[in-house]
Amino acid sequence: MKINQIYVNLPVKDIQKTRAFWTTLGFPINEQFSDDKAVCVVMKEDHIYTMFLKEEFFQTFTNRPYAKGDTTQVLLAIGVDSREEVDWIVNTALENGGSKYSESMDHGWMYQSAFADIDGHQWEVMHADMSKLPTE
Repeated sequence: MKINQIYVNLPVKDIQKTRAFWTTLGFPINEQFSDDKAVCVVMKEDHIYTMFLKEEFFQTFTNRPYAKGDTTQVLLAIGVDSREEVDWIVNTALENGGSKYSESMDHGWMYQSAFADIDGHQWEVMHADMSKLPTE
């Protein structure tokens, strides 16, 4: 089996604020899957999407309670092409209502930092240079 796309679905309080937050970070929106109940953020064209669904709409997809932003059910990790991009995304998130929940870490071959978005979803942003990965 080979998966060709992934859609991460997360509950949010305000679709317009969520749209503004993620477009400010430089991510495009797939308007075909966006409306007043959802916004589809393109993480990697044709492959990875995050569906931010208004809380009431999100609840229609599950019979279980969902995390309200004050608990952690999942850590979302995204990889980018440089350390500078890691810092830019995290700093821009913080400047636009996000919050920091851990310090940046430099492992030599991998650099990472993190933020929580405006709804409390935790995002790890990392850059890995596999040529520097320790072999032993």
